[in-house]
Amino acid sequence: MTTLSRRMAMLALLLILSLVAAACADDGADEADEDTEPTEEAMDEEEPTEDAMDEEPMDEEEPTEDAMDEEAMDEEEPTEEAMDEEAMDEGDEVSGGATLEDVCADYEGTEVPEDFNVGLVTDIGRIDDGTFNQFANDGMEAAADCLGFETNVIETASEADYSTNIETILESDPEVVVTVGFLLADTTLEAANANPDINFIGIDQFQEEYPENYVGILFREDQGGYIAGAMAALLSESGTVGVVGGLETVPPVVRFVNGYEAGAQSVNPDINVLSVYTDSFTDPAQGASAAEQFLGEGADVIFGAGGQTGSGAVQAAAEAGAWGIGVDQDEYFTTFGGGSSPGADRLATSAIKRVDLGTFVQIGESLTGDFSGGIFTLDAANGGISYAPFHDADVPDDVASQIEEVRAGLADGSIETGIDPVTGLPQ
Repeated sequence: MTTLSRRMAMLALLLILSLVAAACADDGADEADEDTEPTEEAMDEEEPTEDAMDEEPMDEEEPTEDAMDEEAMDEEEPTEEAMDEEAMDEGDEVSGGATLEDVCADYEGTEVPEDFNVGLVTDIGRIDDGTFNQFANDGMEAAADCLGFETNVIETASEADYSTNIETILESDPEVVVTVGFLLADTTLEAANANPDINFIGIDQFQEEYPENYVGILFREDQGGYIAGAMAALLSESGTVGVVGGLETVPPVVRFVNGYEAGAQSVNPDINVLSVYTDSFTDPAQGASAAEQFLGEGADVIFGAGGQTGSGAVQAAAEAGAWGIGVDQDEYFTTFGGGSSPGADRLATSAIKRVDLGTFVQIGESLTGDFSGGIFTLDAANGGISYAPFHDADVPDDVASQIEEVRAGLADGSIETGIDPVTGLPQ
């Protein structure tokens, strides 16, 4: 090869190498551009669309007005209708008890005469007293709604009105008359004997003998008091508990009070049980005063067993931060307004006495022709005595399980209260 040819080849090689170097430099620049400036397609993937941005804050931060309304209704302010339904369905929650819906189903298909009606005379107090007057009326109205008949109610203001009120209720020609309370027993017996074609249902009314048209619905209040007393002892930290009763002349009250003491002592034999009887079923202030005295003596649980007077004691205890235990029906829905009243979270439970169940059943028996005079007793075994749910109260799990064992033991007979079921006195 000539010298010229060799020079030309060298120049060509240098040209090729320079081109390759330039290409490599461009590739490096492109890679650098890709790292720092994503393509338009990549930018689209990283930046959500306007629709996506609208959906994300709506889902995560700003629920719709409808969703907020529904959440508020569900979690904070149940409707009045929902609260009423919960109170009416109380039997669904009460341990060991039949619901009024169950009772209604038992009488499905019962024929009700067109002019059939039931009258009710309260003991002293009103049908919205939050205890047994109201519970009896609830049972009558539930039967009326289920079976379809008319009802009448007369509220009693004083003992002197008992006879007059029964005579007045008879003017509506009822097939059944319900009289509420031990103190109406004598007047109800007289009316039953004078009106053999009308069936009489007497709540808390004991007779030595009953005519065929008169049934006395009695309860094992000693069992209800025993459950309340056991609950009180399980919750007490001070070792002192109290019970505010109604009239000492009323056996059901005595059974509640003595059953309470027996139940508390079954848990803690050394517990100090303070008790008092009052002179009224309708004096919440008197009950509150008694409760305050007990709290001053170290009690940290108060059971009210005296109608509205007892309710006043329970409410005073709960508002002071002590535990309260209600009576007859679930006082969470009555005394504490379904949880809206102060102290609702300190209502541990209520000793349930299913006056509503007994009233409904005996009205049903009247319609089916199975009504017969005598005593109809409700106790733990048939679901007539039990305890209410804890609702807002922070009752420890071990206490809840132990109190259910007590109820079950009373129901199956393995636990005895030690209280005479008639006199209410310790045996």
